[in-house]
Amino acid sequence: MELLRGIHNIKAGHRGCVLSIGNFDGIHLGHSAVLSRLLVEANRIKVPATVLIFEPQPEELFAGDNAPARLSRLRDKFVQLDKQGIDRLLCISFTHQFANLSAQDFIEELLIEKLDVKFLVVGDDFHFGYQRQGDFKLLQEAGQKYGFEVVDTRSLLQQQQRISSSRIRDFLATGELQQAALMLGRKYSITGRVGHGQKLGRTIGVPTANLLLKRRVSPVSGVFVVSILGINDKTYQGVANIGQRPTVQGIRQQLEVHLFDFYGDLYGSLLEVVLEKKLRDEVRFDSFAELKIQIDKDITLAKEWHQRHAQKS
Repeated sequence: MELLRGIHNIKAGHRGCVLSIGNFDGIHLGHSAVLSRLLVEANRIKVPATVLIFEPQPEELFAGDNAPARLSRLRDKFVQLDKQGIDRLLCISFTHQFANLSAQDFIEELLIEKLDVKFLVVGDDFHFGYQRQGDFKLLQEAGQKYGFEVVDTRSLLQQQQRISSSRIRDFLATGELQQAALMLGRKYSITGRVGHGQKLGRTIGVPTANLLLKRRVSPVSGVFVVSILGINDKTYQGVANIGQRPTVQGIRQQLEVHLFDFYGDLYGSLLEVVLEKKLRDEVRFDSFAELKIQIDKDITLAKEWHQRHAQKS
């Protein structure tokens, strides 16, 4: 899949496409239905299936730290869209300047002149342009004028249960991982590169790989049974803490994962941490010794969970 970052990288050879615009946060089963239709139309018209997203997501620009927790980062979206067979991902930097672009200019300059859209799918509540003046009705009028078809996601999903990123976010926040997985079509996971931490875990015999969460707010927090991918094509078992580590005066949100039966250097490795089951919320202990006792309990519970589920599979 081709990744285009920025309007300035759209060349003449990129004109002519079927397009869907949205956050595509999480790439859930609702998104999959939209993408399937996009691929059908791309095959029919013989043009690339293209997805347009914004970074940051618009609500993150306007709401800042009050924006909802993000389910997936740009890299996660790229991986999932690539798996679904999308030809091109266009990522536009969402700035105040871009937000001030009029709805008409958005249509004429981006959709028509730059992309020459042949078929367009947008959310039924999609708004765009200065002060969100553009809507589905305006796109339909533009489609009639410029010769492209416009459909909304509601018409594609009317036979399905309403699936949304916000509902998945709610399930993750309450530790209902199975319900979230049913809407995602897969288990929820977090991908990140291993960096250097405080190295406190190794002092108590529980070394951890530390993944910085490059987002304002994580949709999950607490202690989880996890599976870890990205090491020698093997799946490792483990336990992870996602949060601010209050016992050791942590400030930044971080994912710390302890891998069972692994010995080696993971610094710089790109890992995917799959959340299997939530064990407990993150809490502050009065001492490091009390934290160590709880970590040992968490490890025992996680190993027991993995053992039970290995026997079932």
